[in-house]
Amino acid sequence: MFSAKKRYLSGVKSNKTMGTTDNHVVIMAGGIGSRFWPMSTKDKPKQFIDVLGCGRTLIQLTADRFKDICPVENVWVVTSEKYADLVHEQLPEIPLDNILREPCRRNTAPCIAYVSWKIKMRNPQANMVVTPSDHVVMDVKEFQRVVRLALAFTAGSDAVVTLGMKPTRPETGYGYIQADLRNAAVSNKEIFRVDSFKEKPDIERAREYIKMNNYFWNAGIFVWNVSTIVNAFRIYAPEVGQPFEDIQRVYYTPQEQETVNKVFPQCPNISVDYAIMEKADEIFVFPASFGWSDLGTWGSLHQQLEKDLSSNVAIGPDVILYESRNCIVHTVGEKKVVIIGLDGYIVAEEGGQLLVCKMSDEQRIKEFSEG
Repeated sequence: MFSAKKRYLSGVKSNKTMGTTDNHVVIMAGGIGSRFWPMSTKDKPKQFIDVLGCGRTLIQLTADRFKDICPVENVWVVTSEKYADLVHEQLPEIPLDNILREPCRRNTAPCIAYVSWKIKMRNPQANMVVTPSDHVVMDVKEFQRVVRLALAFTAGSDAVVTLGMKPTRPETGYGYIQADLRNAAVSNKEIFRVDSFKEKPDIERAREYIKMNNYFWNAGIFVWNVSTIVNAFRIYAPEVGQPFEDIQRVYYTPQEQETVNKVFPQCPNISVDYAIMEKADEIFVFPASFGWSDLGTWGSLHQQLEKDLSSNVAIGPDVILYESRNCIVHTVGEKKVVIIGLDGYIVAEEGGQLLVCKMSDEQRIKEFSEG
């Protein structure tokens, strides 16, 4: 059956980082998603759980992917005050000062503005990757190749690069990026200008996108140098960036958190896509394929993982399926689990709570996860 640890850790090196000192990684970890109930809850959302059954949580796997791209002292995590201790517990190697605490949720633009001004104060030549904490990457080596090339592209330019995932199906749960494939960048023929960003489509529009070769899933992974993104906030979203520029004097001082707690709630609740990406000129996309998924649902996890001949995914020490098809079973805490005669079901157990649900009804899981 499925060997998660071997597959997901195979591309991660344990040696010391070989990344340049100007490379920085920002991991956004403030989400409160509990759609993987009973494993994930509001107190411990999916980025802090071992969804894949490989011995590493999603945020740990995210940090692992950058071990030889940037030094550990250049890894930043922006999270909720509520989850800061969880971040430190799961990523103890990251300096405490690099775990930034949001006093409230204000989407990705304020989060990115805060960390960008703080990084710029320490290193004006910084080159940054911004990534969610709760996505999965199957081909780590290809991911690292793409990120390195994107960093090289942004290091000496004013470009903003977003990674576009080559679609494998007509997906309605992702936004799309329309690329101009006629005009590759001079310094990297794998990178192209963005024509437009598209909202999550209905199924008919998604099918149309799939028929074309210039539409890519928007993974929400961005690459830029710190001067570029700071200037972009100044020009396109001063209402987001100005508050963090105004408080530069308190960064790296005992007054920082108190000041941020006052400033942060005043920021608009807006994503970086709306604040910057859809307005700026020098926006590029790097089409890539490295087995990416945002793991939004049990169904998306089932789509992503290796399956047996009956299209079942089993994560646990001893899971046996008889006459069952299209199921996902996640029971890492149980000695033995036997499933007989199910088709298209989710079976998941955590902490004495058991979920048995048709995959087609998993949108109802939220009713119980919040109860």
